[in-house]
Amino acid sequence: MIKYSQLNENQKLAVSDESNHLRIIAGAGSGKTRVLTMRIAYLIEQKNVKPYHILAITFTNKAAKEMKNRINSMLKDAGTGCHISTIHSLCMRILSEDIVALNYPKNFTVVDAEDQRQILKEAYKEIGLDKKEYPYGGMLDYIADNKYMGVDPKKAMEFTYGEQKLVNRARVYEYYDKRLKQLYALDFDDLILFTTRIFKLYPEILKKWSSKFHYIHVDEFQDVDKEQYELIKLLASVHDNLYVVGDPDQTIFTWRGADVNIIVNFEKDFKNTKTIVLNQNYRSTNNILSGANSVIKNNKARVDKELFSKNGAGSKIIHKSCSSELAEANYVANQIIKLHNDGYNFKDIAVLYRANYLSRDIEKVLIENRIHYVIYGGLRFYERMEVKDILSYLRMITRSDDLAFKRIINTPRRGIGAKTIDAIQNIALEKNMSMYEVVKNGLYPKNRDIFDKFVSMVEKWKQDMQTLDLEFLLQEVLDDSGYRTMLEKEEETERLENVKSLLDDIKQYSEDYPDSSLDEYLQMIALYTDRASEDVGDAVNLCTIHSAKGLEFDVVFVIGLSEGIFPSEKSLMEGQKGLEEERRLAYVAYTRAKKILYLSESNSFSYVIQSAKLPSRFINEIDEEYIDHVDEKPKAFKSGIFDEDIVSDRKKEKPKDDLYRSGDKVIHKIYGEGVVVGNNSGVLSIAFSHPHGIKKILSSHPSIRKKTKEDYN
Repeated sequence: MIKYSQLNENQKLAVSDESNHLRIIAGAGSGKTRVLTMRIAYLIEQKNVKPYHILAITFTNKAAKEMKNRINSMLKDAGTGCHISTIHSLCMRILSEDIVALNYPKNFTVVDAEDQRQILKEAYKEIGLDKKEYPYGGMLDYIADNKYMGVDPKKAMEFTYGEQKLVNRARVYEYYDKRLKQLYALDFDDLILFTTRIFKLYPEILKKWSSKFHYIHVDEFQDVDKEQYELIKLLASVHDNLYVVGDPDQTIFTWRGADVNIIVNFEKDFKNTKTIVLNQNYRSTNNILSGANSVIKNNKARVDKELFSKNGAGSKIIHKSCSSELAEANYVANQIIKLHNDGYNFKDIAVLYRANYLSRDIEKVLIENRIHYVIYGGLRFYERMEVKDILSYLRMITRSDDLAFKRIINTPRRGIGAKTIDAIQNIALEKNMSMYEVVKNGLYPKNRDIFDKFVSMVEKWKQDMQTLDLEFLLQEVLDDSGYRTMLEKEEETERLENVKSLLDDIKQYSEDYPDSSLDEYLQMIALYTDRASEDVGDAVNLCTIHSAKGLEFDVVFVIGLSEGIFPSEKSLMEGQKGLEEERRLAYVAYTRAKKILYLSESNSFSYVIQSAKLPSRFINEIDEEYIDHVDEKPKAFKSGIFDEDIVSDRKKEKPKDDLYRSGDKVIHKIYGEGVVVGNNSGVLSIAFSHPHGIKKILSSHPSIRKKTKEDYN
């Protein structure tokens, strides 16, 4: 028997309303899963609907399992027979019966991620491509995008216009498509595309399936993409009963195809739609909810709602402005220690961030304080491929060990194959020397030009290490090795961010320990990576905001709230649409918190955004009655202009940016004379003579000064 007493009035309405088209706008923490499962139970128990006439589409297997368990606990055996699954599982069931219409066998194969990579490996070998130049992930995204846009391999080749890189991608797509057909195989994207194709080509098959499901329910409707929506509309074409649940304010996966306009404009496609808003939040306190509401109300693409809670006012949102990223990390760690001493478990605390690279300082400080942590949906900072690559380059300067040599000798690609590396290793073992010494001494006769250039580059770095600051040495490594160029060519934004974050790391280390060497820095990093391997039990949760969707914690820290970081610089370039998605992301982050919400940012220079940082608009948009600013208030962001009038207790200094203008001649203590060719928020672009070229240097850095009259004498 359904216990209606546990529902609020809007939830009861959402369970029992008999409209054909129902749109349930379910705010964060409003009990949408409870409502959806009770709705299905209501149809079976009160309306005598047969379970096998009910379809519920979820977006994760975990959600499907949870829904089934709840229905079984309410109805016991009476609920058996409901079809509750992900949309991909539903398509699998449909295709297993009817894919023969497309001349595929019923026992077709579904390829997983590993199978896809194996097919790409075959394609790369045949075409002559390197996975480092064409990463598998990017290639699969390219193929998926073409499929979803209805672009077949032939059309994709036409769209290359002869540009070689695009031609290579189109050739891989052609191979991939042909190979799947040979294997009678489908990938995950094909499951939806093939099902929709069958429904459109064969009306009798569509009628069979749409007649079967009298009542269709869709969870997380804000994350539906256009192909999925098309399939859902086809399935609802006979009985015309569609019940969708979602929250436009939590549409944060548009990069995966989700379209917020589908749920916002649902009533345009389905006339006489009834909308019910679930706005009572059972998770958070009112200060947190009101703060989140005051931010999200600035979006236009949404259905208006105002979340409220009966959990009391609770603590105000706490905002901390810090002098540096490391100071921010230390603040977070100190608060976590205090919270733990006050009785909070580490597992009930989460640190959320916009981009993966922002975990670097937090990880270091947590390790130093022996606070266990886990990272959801990603690797620890110093375990990420590009970070390990660059650290291996730095080890070539100090130790030239075999592990570092093997890792980077062909990264970026230099035409050095596995057989060559094995041969060099054998000589090294025979001569009792390192692999680097083998190529340096010319003991491996092949590929001499390649190895001579590599050795010359490493020896130059070893020489420059004696005079260059560590951050400039790392800049030189990134430029000379071609590693930065490799990532830029492939538009590997996230990997570039991690590399730039490593630059921030080594810069901070140099400032904290000005007399330390590169070897000491590498030893320090080794300590962090060693300690990070400890087993975790009760652990603080670290994750990106995207990974935190659907989770909740007693205490949440949202870090890195600076313009250009959150909202991201890329999203700001996309205009209103990009900004609104970032604001939804902030809303999701804030509403993960049940009891306490901390927001933090730092005002130091960042290599990632190539400028000094200013506080995010997503702090200033919070109404002042719901937030406490610790130590000092941030600069406010209003209509794209930072309002200096509201800055309290902050010393205003004349920016050093004004000291340098394009054309000014400067002197660097290592690079010598140069000319300023650009000034971007205090980051100078300076042209030095060969071989240094153009370098980016902070205007405040002590290594540079203007050329004076005395220098001409």
